[in-house]
Amino acid sequence: MNLTHHFLIAMPAMEDPNFSRTLVYVAEHNDEGALGVVINRPIDLTIEGLFERVDIPIDAGELAEQPVYFGGPVQTDRGFVLHRPVGEWQSSLRVNDEIALTSSKDILQAMGVSGEPGEVLITLGYSGWNAGQLEEELAQNAWLTVPAESQIIFSVPPEERLTAAMQLLGIDFTNLSDVAGHA
Repeated sequence: MNLTHHFLIAMPAMEDPNFSRTLVYVAEHNDEGALGVVINRPIDLTIEGLFERVDIPIDAGELAEQPVYFGGPVQTDRGFVLHRPVGEWQSSLRVNDEIALTSSKDILQAMGVSGEPGEVLITLGYSGWNAGQLEEELAQNAWLTVPAESQIIFSVPPEERLTAAMQLLGIDFTNLSDVAGHA
């Protein structure tokens, strides 16, 4: 099973406050574990505010007002930029031909000057699973999975992303039980 470029949809019974009612985009999944970012939990910080904190000037008006997101409980003092197009940056994890996750400052500097890459979602922190951990959580019915669609990440408002991902499965979130069972 490879869940790279998939969404993880937290089931209603998810008790971990880091992941309750979250939609996670999986940027990498292999034998060593998985890495992703929560894409539906904006924090009280704009991109302009983040750039001020790291002393990067920003001229891109529309971009400046976008929110920064809680990406997950790992390394919350570090920024991660989920973006398309992929581009060439110092420290990027290429998810596919369309999307990459970058953690180097050079992408922020380019964004501040040119507003490129054009579609971005910036998080503080990421979500990570050790080898076998995500598979165990899936076996415990903690998550639903569905192949990701880029427009949900970059074009759907954050408060609608979880519902949009559920609709890819043909499921209404309000119809899910918070009690897990096994057949």
